[in-house]
Parts: sequence; C-alpha cells; structure tokens
Amino acid sequence: MRVLALWLILLTAPGAAHAGDDVFKVGIASRDFIPPEPFDWRGARTHALRAMIWYPAVAAAREQPQSVGPPFIPFARAGRAAPDAAPAPGPRRPLVLLSHGFGGTASDLAWLGAGLAAHGFIAVAVNHPGNNGSEDYTVDGYALMWLRAVDLSAIIDAMRADRTFGDQIDQARIGAAGHSLGGYTVIAIAGGITDPARTQAFCRSPAADALCTAQRGVSDLREKSLVRLSSDPDYRRRYSLAGNSYRDQRIRAVFAMAPGPGPAFTPESLGAISIPVAIVTGSADEVTPPASGAEALGRAIPHAALKEFPHAGHFVFFDSCTAAGRLLIRAACRDPDGTDRDAIHTETISLARDFFNANLH
Repeated sequence: MRVLALWLILLTAPGAAHAGDDVFKVGIASRDFIPPEPFDWRGARTHALRAMIWYPAVAAAREQPQSVGPPFIPFARAGRAAPDAAPAPGPRRPLVLLSHGFGGTASDLAWLGAGLAAHGFIAVAVNHPGNNGSEDYTVDGYALMWLRAVDLSAIIDAMRADRTFGDQIDQARIGAAGHSLGGYTVIAIAGGITDPARTQAFCRSPAADALCTAQRGVSDLREKSLVRLSSDPDYRRRYSLAGNSYRDQRIRAVFAMAPGPGPAFTPESLGAISIPVAIVTGSADEVTPPASGAEALGRAIPHAALKEFPHAGHFVFFDSCTAAGRLLIRAACRDPDGTDRDAIHTETISLARDFFNANLH
C-alpha cells in the first residue's frame, strides 16, 4: 500500500503538467564531449564522453527508424527520430541524464530517451569510460564505478556549454535515470555513498543472491583489481575515493531501473538522500534481485517510490530486440514467458515522464 500511495502522490502532485502534455517529433544528435583535464579516464582508449541526445524537434522534422547494431542486421530497435533536426521552439526544457548498465552503451536507453523527448524533455545518454560496449573493458572502469557519477556531472557542464542545446535547457530542472549499474549511478549522484567492502561482505553472507553469481563473468577484472590494490599505490589511492560523496546538487530527482549493486551503499548515506527517488524493477530480475536491490533501496531511501513489474527480468529495460538480436545477444534480449517488453517500456516512459514532471519544478 505504501508503494501504491507514493506513486499516486507523485503522479498527481501539483505541477505534474509542467511538461509532457504536447507530443513532439523527436530529434537525435551525437556529441564527443571532452571535459577539462585532469579527468579520470579509467584506462579507456577513448578520451571523450561519447553521448547521444534526444530532444523535441520542429514539426517539420523527418523522423526515421533508429536501430542498434550493424545497419544490415540490427539487433535492437531504437524508435524513430530525426538526425540533427532543429530543436522545437518554446520555453527552456528539463534535462534528464541517462546512464547505461555494466558494459552497455548510450544507445541501450534509446527507447527512454526518445520517449522523454517526445514529451518535452531533453535526454542525454553517455558511454561510461572503461565500461561500455564500444571498446574493451578496463579494470578501472569495472572497479571504480562511483566515477560514473562524475561522468554525469561532466555531461551537465558540457550540455550547458553546447552551442545547440545550452540555451534550450532549464538549469533548474535536471534529473537522471539509469538502468542496472546505471541505476546505481543515479543513486550515487543523488547522495548514496559507496563502500565496496559491503558488497563483498554481502556475497559472503547467507543472504547472498544472484547479484553475486551474476558477476562471475568479470572474475578476471576482479582478480586484476585485487592485484593492483596490493601493488599499485596510485590505483589504491583512487580506489579509496569510493567513500567520497558524488552528490551533484544540480540533480533534482532520479529514476532508477533495476538498480544494483544495492548492498554497496552505506545505509547512512541512503537515509540522508533528500531528493525524490523513483525505482522500477522486474519481480523476476535475475541479475539484481529485488530483495537486495530495488526493494532494499526503496526501504532505505526516505520516501522512495517503488514499482515492480510482475514476472519481468533484468533486461526488460534494454531496447526492444530484433529477431537477430534475440539470436545473437540472448541474455539482453530474452524475457520470461508472458513479458511484453514494449508494453513495459510504454508504461515506464509514462512513469518517468510523470515523475520528472512532478519533481523537476
């Protein structure tokens, strides 16, 4: 009842019609943002924050089907958008930052970026250095996960300075949304503080769940991190910065989808989060189970709103897959029987839109 009541409050709060009443054509643009040095690139080959931007476009814009993967055999659909179309005229618009999951890319959340843009938001997703699907993962990108929040802060700076979008953004209305490790990221930027030892202790405890076994695929990165902690003073120093706060006061509300690892956050920091937080998850999440992830975070964060989609798995918040995608990337494209990914996307877009409308004002 608490969860339902909280969502009803959020969706009927005064000001919920600040944006989203009109439906716009969607424009799409890409950027390579280069923040001022020094910047911790986490060993990544690419020293740029590669971003995708979705935004309300002029009515004459020509939308085209967007896809993810090779043009001749795409593995996911990414909605419709008009490349580099002129932004729609009108008042300054709210900005929502998007953070992908472990090893993902900015395009993984195209469905949400385009959905928000159609209702008056500017949405920007970034490839996190050392932990994205466009190049090899790095030990630093795997282990120093709290630096993903720094990426989002840098993207705010870059968007504010952008020639096209800087004047389009309402700087008092900035939010963030993320999936999986991206959900962790937005809670970190809301004020959650990381203690990596907490996840290790959880995975040694009787409460250990699929969160721990799902990390088997990165065992090599974990072992290399342990070696560097014992032999590399600079890496050890950077690792010790986990306990810092990466709260960005410009972020006014966050929307986390299947967030994890939840046990990494200190309870005290979660209890001190003062901005609105909404969490959505699937009850059958096989990577970040609700018990240690979304549900635990929903209890620990004051006034957090939680919604569970029955029978949905972890990757229901990934783009909708093509037949080729279901064959080639089965983990991210497979849903439990009876799950309608497109329907869940539609409902999640509506929930995110209404949540941000109610809280970015």
